[in-house]
Amino acid sequence: MNNQRYRAYPTMNMPHRKWPDNVITKAPVWCSVDLRDGNQALEKPMNLEQKIEFFKYLVKLGFKEIEVGFPAASETEYEFCRVLIEQDLIPDDVVIQVLTQSREHIIKRTYEALKGVKKAIVHLYNSTSTLQRDVVFNKSKDEITDLAVFGAKLVLELAEENGREHFMFEYSPESFTGTEPDYAAEICNAVLDVWQPDPEHKVIINLPNTVEMATPNVYADQIEYMCEHLKYRKDVIVSLHSHNDRGTAVADSELGVMAGADRVEGTLFGNGERTGNADILTMALNMFTQGVDPKLDFSHINDTIAIYEASTGLQVHPRHPYAGDLVYTAFSGSHQDAIKKGMAKMVTHPDHWEVPYLPIDPLDVGRNYDPIIRINSQSGKGGVAYVLETNYSLTIPKTMQQDFGPIVTAESVRLDKELTPEEIYDLFLKTYYVREPINVVYYTEHASDDRVEISTRLTVNGEEQTIDGAGNGIVDAFSKSLEDRFSYKFNIAHYSEHAMEYGNKSRAITYIQIFDSEQKTHFGVGISSNIAKSSLRAIVSAVNQIKK
Repeated sequence: MNNQRYRAYPTMNMPHRKWPDNVITKAPVWCSVDLRDGNQALEKPMNLEQKIEFFKYLVKLGFKEIEVGFPAASETEYEFCRVLIEQDLIPDDVVIQVLTQSREHIIKRTYEALKGVKKAIVHLYNSTSTLQRDVVFNKSKDEITDLAVFGAKLVLELAEENGREHFMFEYSPESFTGTEPDYAAEICNAVLDVWQPDPEHKVIINLPNTVEMATPNVYADQIEYMCEHLKYRKDVIVSLHSHNDRGTAVADSELGVMAGADRVEGTLFGNGERTGNADILTMALNMFTQGVDPKLDFSHINDTIAIYEASTGLQVHPRHPYAGDLVYTAFSGSHQDAIKKGMAKMVTHPDHWEVPYLPIDPLDVGRNYDPIIRINSQSGKGGVAYVLETNYSLTIPKTMQQDFGPIVTAESVRLDKELTPEEIYDLFLKTYYVREPINVVYYTEHASDDRVEISTRLTVNGEEQTIDGAGNGIVDAFSKSLEDRFSYKFNIAHYSEHAMEYGNKSRAITYIQIFDSEQKTHFGVGISSNIAKSSLRAIVSAVNQIKK
């Protein structure tokens, strides 16, 4: 890899730049280019039916401006535009946008495709960068400007012939970031002089980062420069169109908005040529996490994924921000513990989302809490406890969590896979709800002021027998009866219990920790609709582990 063949991109000399101190407080105007830029980048472009379905979904998400294609480029693009218009599929509050090069026959064909439209943006472009001028077109700046002005005049003339009130204009100096800033302003102003924007006829100047060539801060400098040097600025909508060649198209767009841009073009999940476009979903939800209304509805993000994958043949990466299958999950033990504590703390401030490692509440995008913590060999005790509590209403004592965590890890290693909640629950019962060799069948008790007598029917290795004992409570009495019959000593170190369900028929679960005569720890669990019986079963479960 010979890095000497490459040159650093020049920065802007702007010592008084303002954008770094700005904060995004409202959503820009969004324009989806999924059906044009995104579609032309697919190995298998969408057919007419897919494009119509995708268009309707973009409308449902809340897009008010949608670029539907390059109607002069192919018959499919032209037909799609005509179907939208003739079948009245464009809502009154939605504007379609079409792309055209600054060439006479292409501009005329574009207006033929738009015949009868209620409102459309005619998006004119030509390349302006030094590289394109020198290598592709072999034209001077003046010649490139003349081409843009020619197209602008024809676009205006045909709009007037077809009803000026139906059309809005947009101009893009393609490869803007590779164009000298002063020349970019010059050519945009030449186009603006033709279109003469005013409050009733605003014009869009789109400044595309056609190929990412520098860090996002440089793009922001360029946008601030243009905002300061464009004529008719009050009646000009400055728009961004970032590509992802350096992997920072979203950052380009965010910083560009901070620098003064009013509008953002992009696609769902960043689909587009080469490395793709700015991902509008990510940028919109980034704003959402900052308390800004993005004006787009991604509350059913799985539906968005489904139509995107069906229409494009592409797959959403499992680590995609906000939409990936794994972005609301944690396998790491420390992450799981922090999430568990954060979720518990949410009850004190339910109106303010603040959970470690989760910048957004999964419920806000239509996901749920079930898969937040997932268990594999890297997981910890807190994650295991969260899964059992969330899925089975088990509030496991901390000492038992510490004991069970390594058991779950070992099982994940043995099976070489992630464990499901059901597998964890089954493993928990197998480990701690031990009903052999001793099992509680039935018991009776008699209580006086400070004494309890208990008679318990057991099965021991399948054979029934009865044991009796007395103590200051049912747990104490039963423990003493076990000690007397089976001749060993143990002390109860921890006891806790809770209901597993709500209602009159709910079951109780009891957790017991004991020390045997050698001070080894054993844990037991008992479950029963009778709280006392669940306690006896928990004691027996712990004792059965001593007997092994």
